[in-house]
Amino acid sequence: MVADPGTGLRFAVLGPVRAWRGEEPLSTGSPQQKALLVALLLRGGHTATAQELVDALWGEEPPQQALAALRTYASRLRKVLGSQTLVTESGGYMIDTAAPNTSLDLDEATRLAGEAEKFAASGDHGRARERYNDALALWDGEPLARVPGPYAEAQRARLEEWLLSLLEHRLDLDLQVGCHAEAVAELTALSAAYPLRERLRELLMLALYRSGRQAEALAVYADTRQLLAEELGVDPRPELAELQQRILRADESLNLTLDRLPAPATFVMPRQLPATVPDFTGRTTQVAELSEQLATSERSVMAVSAVAGIGGVGKTTLAIHVAHAAKDRFPDGQLYADLRGTSTSPTEPGAVLAAFLRALGIADDAVPDGVEERAALYRSMLSGRRVLTLLDNARDAAQVRPLLPGTEGCAALITARTRMVDLAGAHLVDLDVMSPEEAMTLFTKIVGAERVGAEREAAMDVVAACGFLPLAIRIAAARLASRRTWTVSVLARKLGDERRRLDELQAGDQAVRATFELGYGQLDAEQARAFRLLGLAEGPDISLHAAAALLGLDADDTEDLLESLVDTSLLESAAPGRYRFHDLVRLYARDCALRDEHPPSERESALSRLLDFYLATAREVYRLGRPGDRIPAHLAQTRHPGLQPTDREEGLDWLFAEADCLLATARALTGPATLPRAVDLLLVIRDLAESGSYSRQCAQVAETLLSAAQAAGDARSEGRTRTVLTFSNIAAGTFQQADEHAKRAMLLGLSVDDPIVCGQVPNERGIIGICQGHNEEAGAYLEQALAAFRADGNRPGEASALSNLSRVHGSTGRTDSAVALAEQALDIYRELGVTLRLANGRYALGLALTKVGRTAEALDHLRQALELFQRNRMCLWIGMTYFRMAEAELAAGNAARAAELAEQALTELRGIGGDWRRGQVLAVLGRALDALGQQGRAHACWRNALTIFETVGSAEADSVRGLLAATTVAA
Repeated sequence: MVADPGTGLRFAVLGPVRAWRGEEPLSTGSPQQKALLVALLLRGGHTATAQELVDALWGEEPPQQALAALRTYASRLRKVLGSQTLVTESGGYMIDTAAPNTSLDLDEATRLAGEAEKFAASGDHGRARERYNDALALWDGEPLARVPGPYAEAQRARLEEWLLSLLEHRLDLDLQVGCHAEAVAELTALSAAYPLRERLRELLMLALYRSGRQAEALAVYADTRQLLAEELGVDPRPELAELQQRILRADESLNLTLDRLPAPATFVMPRQLPATVPDFTGRTTQVAELSEQLATSERSVMAVSAVAGIGGVGKTTLAIHVAHAAKDRFPDGQLYADLRGTSTSPTEPGAVLAAFLRALGIADDAVPDGVEERAALYRSMLSGRRVLTLLDNARDAAQVRPLLPGTEGCAALITARTRMVDLAGAHLVDLDVMSPEEAMTLFTKIVGAERVGAEREAAMDVVAACGFLPLAIRIAAARLASRRTWTVSVLARKLGDERRRLDELQAGDQAVRATFELGYGQLDAEQARAFRLLGLAEGPDISLHAAAALLGLDADDTEDLLESLVDTSLLESAAPGRYRFHDLVRLYARDCALRDEHPPSERESALSRLLDFYLATAREVYRLGRPGDRIPAHLAQTRHPGLQPTDREEGLDWLFAEADCLLATARALTGPATLPRAVDLLLVIRDLAESGSYSRQCAQVAETLLSAAQAAGDARSEGRTRTVLTFSNIAAGTFQQADEHAKRAMLLGLSVDDPIVCGQVPNERGIIGICQGHNEEAGAYLEQALAAFRADGNRPGEASALSNLSRVHGSTGRTDSAVALAEQALDIYRELGVTLRLANGRYALGLALTKVGRTAEALDHLRQALELFQRNRMCLWIGMTYFRMAEAELAAGNAARAAELAEQALTELRGIGGDWRRGQVLAVLGRALDALGQQGRAHACWRNALTIFETVGSAEADSVRGLLAATTVAA
């Protein structure tokens, strides 16, 4: 029973021995008194005799006054706990932790562990992991810490063994649900702390193997065999040896299989199909063909059908209708995803897989990180089941392949605009426009038989004008149905009068454009203008405030306009405060803007207002994170205002929510009037690139703007764009490309006297020099940057240059001046009150302090830097800070902790930061493992690092060769 937190007694033994009444801590007295309390608490409510307690506290040689001392301790405890809690019975004592309003953390941990075992046995691995984690969370360091006596010593050993057992069970479940990459760090630390515990080594081998680190996995076995031979004179247990052999032959059964999956106790059957339309019409041949293909799933490996056709031809409607008709063949459920293949930002397969796994019962924290890992777990989940997966609006076969079930009994139904001829084994169906009869039937269902029957010829004119395209027919019919005063002839005359080009509309966008003209023609002047101008905006959607800037209106008026367009079905409300066009409607809206917007300069003005809004708001977000930075003062002026975020968190929320729109807008506005502002926008959304989440996209946009700047002969814009590319390549670890851009940027910056380039680029060149080991050259560039920043009054820039100069001094043996420079930089950041940049200052000081052996101080600064980087969503710097902490711990002689931190760094840097940084981390991980006596795995890390350094041409390859040459590994 859990005690009432308001009044009950709570005891803790899974750490220091403590007691509380409600929230008030109670004194448990001297160590000997604590030993008595422990002896009573751990007897499960049974009475302990005085002699048993004397033995528990003092063992075989108790003091002469042991019984008197025992009574004194009991008396003192009774005063604290109450006579109803500490009871005297038959010359002994008893505490009943199962009594009402009394609880013991050990009892709660035992209960949670029992529940975890039951969930695991029933196959609900997700809930089992939760219970194990809940149990482990109750531990607070060494159990029965500093409690003396033989009884406490024996119980401490028992509890420590139980803790390890719980950890092993939880880690085993981690591997079963695909969290192997995350588990490596913890297993590395535990195997260092308990080197002779073979089960931990076995789990580590499996985790490394599933993380694609086969050489390290095999090295763990070699290290273990050598250690056991030296320490105990025995061979590894058979399970470990068998695992080594299975890894050597790449045994497929080592991958995730169904019996290891976190299947919930009650089987989850997803029912995700969207509703089918009640007026589905025709398509008899295609329905029969697709239904027959789905039926083959009962006897084939996997049934895959891909429906292709132009936009608006009814692919989705057909697929959903067929899926509903066939769902009884798939009793284990149906999955659905809109892949947004026609948008500028198609849905990533990894995001779809995560959603599918959750729908199949996988807990959020059990969803693996990588696409391949998620796909493997997804296929394993579907093994032996009959599930239909509907993948709507796919971009191409590459987007679809990871999402295919790949198992007998399952099926996939795909819709796309293009024929997927490169999708192996897919049954392809080309969907054309409707027949005249089908088109008339659909039109009649929507408008009503009475109205159509009276004017059948006019109705045929309408569906013919729509090109027999289902989407066009639906829109036209809906318009007519909502206007009771119109006749079908009125609609037919409108189509004939307003579109003299109908004979040219055979299929594709033209047919859709003709249909949308009906809706557009019904808009009033304000609505029509908003519709046209919104079509010019780039990005997957647009926020209310961005739309207001584009239209030159206030937010309230804009919202009214946009909601009225939503009512006409010409615009969609993607989420509260965000709007989007169907991609075909967007194309039509843009054509309307080109055709109808007068004067034409209003198009440029609207986009200029939008760019001003994005630049002005991004500038404020930048200022919030970097007070005192002079970059905002040197940006192109904006005539229209942006938002004013109240704090850094709100600013970052806006920045990451608008990331796709910001990048798309910058990419598109490359004309002479907008290019300088588009380039400046890239400068002040640096947080997106630095986070690691948008590094590649930022670099791609910068390449586009660079070409535009070169074509226009705009030296200022070219210099700033190359500055962005310099930083982006440094973040990606491609230093040669970074230096090439930097050289050209410096020349351009000097030619136009651009203070941004003149300060930022030599600072970045200094970083390049540090990373390439060219310290003398780096120092010269950093001194140049320092002078430029000071001349511009850019205090954060000055601090950045000082931080980097500190690294040069540290790398060249000038450790005392390295610390002084880093402290000087940190003082500037503190003076400015900078949050994000303060993290950079602490990071630099942590590096310098590590160099002089002040590792405790270094780790303190690095931990504070880590917290700030996490708060600011800087994934790249989170990973690098873990790496630097690993270096500091290794310098302090804490090899186990260093190995664990290095593994965390590898996890954080997956997919970001480039191979060079990964090589750095592997080199340090190898040193930590070598210090732990795991030479085999250390060599595997070093060989991997050496390959990376040789590939990128890094001078660090020599030091790794030295490490490999200096140590030997047992065969």
